Amino acid sequence: MADPLLLVDRRDGAAWVRLNRPPLNLMIPELIRSIRDTFDELAHESGTRLAVLTGNGRAFTAGMDVRVMKDLTVLSAKALITLLHEAIHTVHEAPFPVIAMLNGYCLGAGLELAMACDLRTASTEARLGLPEIKVGIPSVIEAALLPGLVGPGRAAEILLTGEMISASEALQWGLLNRVVPGDQLEAVTSDLAARILAAAPSALRLQKELIVRWRQTDLRSGVEYGINAFATCFATGEPREAMTAFLEKREPRFGG
Repeated sequence: MADPLLLVDRRDGAAWVRLNRPPLNLMIPELIRSIRDTFDELAHESGTRLAVLTGNGRAFTAGMDVRVMKDLTVLSAKALITLLHEAIHTVHEAPFPVIAMLNGYCLGAGLELAMACDLRTASTEARLGLPEIKVGIPSVIEAALLPGLVGPGRAAEILLTGEMISASEALQWGLLNRVVPGDQLEAVTSDLAARILAAAPSALRLQKELIVRWRQTDLRSGVEYGINAFATCFATGEPREAMTAFLEKREPRFGG
C-alpha cells in the first residue's frame, strides 16, 4: 500500500495510518480515495486487529480543500460528497477498532472522519469543529454522528455556529477519550491500542461489529444481535482460554 498521500506503518497487529499532505492534510479527491482504498484493503487482512488514524504536520486534517469545492456544480458536488462518504463509511464499518489520534486541527470532513472512528485521542492544542456553515454549505454525511456523541443541543451549537471548540471542551462533552500534551500523545494512544489488542481477537471483532450495529438499529434488534454474537464466540477456543487464564491468575494466550 505504497501511497505518498497516505502512509501505513504496521506495529504488532495495528496499522498506523497517517494522512500525508502536511501541514494541514487538506482533503482532495486523491487523498479521499486513498483513505477508502486503504481501509478497504486493511479490512480484508486478518492480521490487522486495530488501526490508528492520524495526520502528519500540524493537523489531523483541517477538512476539505476549499479550492476543490469553490466551483462545484450540483452534479460534481454530489459526486464529491458521495466519494467522501464512501471513504468515511469504510473507516466507520472497519471490522476492527479504529482510534483517531488528533495532533492538531480536526475540522469539517476531518471531524466527520474522526467521529467515524471508535475512539479519539487528542493533543491539548487540538481544535475541533464543523465550519461548513461559514462557507455557505451545511455539514452533512457523518456529521449525523455528532448528536449521538455530544447530545442534540451541543451538536446544534457546533453545526449552526461553525465555531471551533478546544480539546478540553471536546473532552468534557464526550467527543474525545483522552487529551494530553502533544509530546505524550503517541505514547498515550499506543497504550490505549495495546490494552485493546490484549483482548481475544475474535471477541474484539465481534464487539466492534456490535458497536456499529448498535449505532444503526433499535434496542430490540441490538439485543438480538448481541445474543447471536455471544453464542458465536464459543465456536472458538478463546472464551475457554480467557476464563481459564482468569481463574489461574495469568495472562491469556490466544493463537493467531
